[in-house]
Amino acid sequence: MRIALIDYGAGNLHSAAKALERAFAETGIAGSVVVTDDAKIVADADRIVLPGDGAYADCMAHLKAAPGMIETLERRVRQDGVPFLGICVGMQLLATRGTEHGVTQGLGWLPGSVDRITPADPALKVPHMGWNTLDDHKPHPLTAGIALGPTGLHAYFLHAYHLMADNGNDVVARASYGAPVTAIVARGNIAGAQFHPEKSQKLGLALLANFLRWKP
Repeated sequence: MRIALIDYGAGNLHSAAKALERAFAETGIAGSVVVTDDAKIVADADRIVLPGDGAYADCMAHLKAAPGMIETLERRVRQDGVPFLGICVGMQLLATRGTEHGVTQGLGWLPGSVDRITPADPALKVPHMGWNTLDDHKPHPLTAGIALGPTGLHAYFLHAYHLMADNGNDVVARASYGAPVTAIVARGNIAGAQFHPEKSQKLGLALLANFLRWKP
């Protein structure tokens, strides 16, 4: 199995690659991680991961600037059904639009809007930064065997915006930060995590291992 970890100038590539390599070792699945900005290499991958850090509009602009990348993603993910995982802003780009510093059109794979977090408690600062447990919204292979709920494992978040899905069935898990915050989304072969699996220790490794096993 070969995973393409897309390098478009907007992601935590080293840590994400190391975490995926460890997931291969933990599961015993034979495979490799290729960090690449080459759409031809992405086109040949068995699974695709899109990381992302920074502002939504900037990340979308970087992705558009990568020659042939969006066209390749549309073909391989949307048409061919290759398993896909977006991380942080890489997940947010799945939405119809982002509203950070104006409206920016996203990939439109999961209908919805990426909006600023609005905690009911004004003492809670935005960006949302730190460790949170996840609340199970619906069963999904990506969260199989992972302890969720108030006494479950913790995930590491660093973000000011989150994906507000038009269809609640696209939401797999949420966190609580003065209000519900979308944590994991999935539809068909497309999934995303708002938190950083590569920084989330046991929970993150389990999620990535499930991604390797996932057969949507």
